[in-house]
Amino acid sequence: MSARIIDGKAIAAQVMAEVAREVADLRARGVVPGLAVILVGDDPASASYVRGKRKACEELGMRSETVHLPAHTTQSQLLNTIEELCTAGWAHGLLVQLPLPGHIDEKVIIEAIPPSMDVDGFHPVNRGRLTSGEDTFVPCTPAGIQELLLRSGYDPEGRHVVIVGRSQIVGLPLAILLAQKRAGANATVTICHSRTRNLAEVTKTADILVAAIGSPATIRAEMVRAGTVVIDVGVNRVEDPSSPKGYRLVGDVDFAAVSQVAAAITPVPGGVGPMTIAMLMKNTLKAAKASLAGH
Repeated sequence: MSARIIDGKAIAAQVMAEVAREVADLRARGVVPGLAVILVGDDPASASYVRGKRKACEELGMRSETVHLPAHTTQSQLLNTIEELCTAGWAHGLLVQLPLPGHIDEKVIIEAIPPSMDVDGFHPVNRGRLTSGEDTFVPCTPAGIQELLLRSGYDPEGRHVVIVGRSQIVGLPLAILLAQKRAGANATVTICHSRTRNLAEVTKTADILVAAIGSPATIRAEMVRAGTVVIDVGVNRVEDPSSPKGYRLVGDVDFAAVSQVAAAITPVPGGVGPMTIAMLMKNTLKAAKASLAGH
């Protein structure tokens, strides 16, 4: 048996089409949703992500501007740039691409973004709202995973979801999101991490297994029960002399082996990645609509 491939590109395209219709409606009312992005330094992966975000905005008819600052930018210079963009008037959403250079405190930067513009969902106020089940900006990757599951016919309700990884960006917010008492959630959630004993014993109890560890091919076939739905969040570069770029992208799951036992699996690339950008667009639209309601 070979697993069904969950096509993140196709599902992201559905979300983008829905957002595009709402953007057109807002533009007809004189509001152009705007996203400001700040990129500090020259990390190639970060630059690639930022290009993807700008391209998505252009496709949807949103305004997008990227401020690219050198790696030696000071924390106070970055804070000034955030303030300028917040008061410019055109941007509804604002994000600072992570990771930042080591001399800048990410926590300080995240907290400088107004919660109403925090389309990444990283501000402590928005994290608190998520935890208490209030309407808020949900971090884009967890929101994208939930959409992937629902639109593929794998409603988490009543299922055991095992998340391997406890990051503030994916693992923890996803656990909170899927455990909530609401439609599209109501799952029983277990979080595993580097200190989990007998990891394979826990992962084999999963109906839905989410790998978000940042380590290539960590989830192997013997760790997955037959019929499990596997969501691979990892994006790892591994050397590949046969590739024109000298590397290829792989996930946290041993795709070839696990796809022989899983019921369904997301590929890397083309799985969770496109959903993350689609949900960022959805959050930016939400911010623009909220600003309209506030007038």
